[in-house]
This record gives sequence, C-alpha cells and structure tokens, in this order.
Amino acid sequence: MKTSANPHRARHHGFGLIEAVIGIALITLFLFGIAESGKLASRLIGSSSLARQAAFLSEEGIEAVKGLRDADWDTKITSLTPDTDHWLVFSGGVWALTSTAQPFADKRFDRRVRISAVGRDAGDDIVASGGTIDTGTKKITVSVAWSDRGATTTATLSTYITNLFNN
Repeated sequence: MKTSANPHRARHHGFGLIEAVIGIALITLFLFGIAESGKLASRLIGSSSLARQAAFLSEEGIEAVKGLRDADWDTKITSLTPDTDHWLVFSGGVWALTSTAQPFADKRFDRRVRISAVGRDAGDDIVASGGTIDTGTKKITVSVAWSDRGATTTATLSTYITNLFNN
C-alpha cells in the first residue's frame, strides 16, 4: 500500500470542489441581486416618468382653462354645469371643454376638469362650504388618471380663477 508523503493531504481531497461550488453559488446570487435591482430601478423610473407627465398634463389643463376664461368667461366658464366632469379638446388651435370623455391619443391618460362655485364669508375670504357665492370666482380642479402595472393613479391640481376681464 502506498502512503502519501503528506498525511493531511488525503483528508482535504475534494475540498477545492466544494469551495468552487460555494463560490459559483455566491456569484450567482450576487448577479441575480444586481439584475433584480436593475429591474426595480427601471420600474421606478417608468413610474416616475408617468407621474411627471401627469403633472405636466395637469398644469396644461389649468392653463387651458385660464385661456378659456380670458376668451369668454360667461360662455366658456359660467355656462358649464358646475361640479361635473369636463374634458379638454384642442381643435383648430383653440381649447374647448366638452362633457364627452376625451382620452389622449395613446389612451394612457384621462384628464378631467371640474369647475366649482366659490363661497366667501363676511370677511370676503374663500370658505370650503357655505358662504355667499362669488359669481366672479371659480375653483378649477384638473385630475389626470393613468394605469400603471394594474393600478390606477391620479394626480390632481386645483386653483382659483376670477373673471379678470369682466367678459
């Protein structure tokens, strides 16, 4: 029988294989973690992009309603049914409000405009409810909704407008 020059060497035979398997497993877990982090970052960037786009669409909606106010307060603002949803339509280079749903071309966003009456207290301050109706002031609320990964998210922006030009 042949004896080894180093008696401890025989006991550690195959230890390199176990180290290699553990090393490969750790590298695989590390790479999997990096890949999952990349997927999560991509989803977050996509969601952030949609939220930013919705915020811009909300601001555009407010500006469009201000343009309608400037053009003709009585016809384009006060003639609309208060506290109901309206949609903006851009046609022939001008904005208009309609009571018919108007999804965007890509059908990803839904922008709604709601015009509400404004009440004021005895000190002429705007009140949440009650008070004397101020016919020269309206509350404008623009809501932009979109669907992302099966959930609907809404961005809302509100402001007050007044009959600046008495038209």
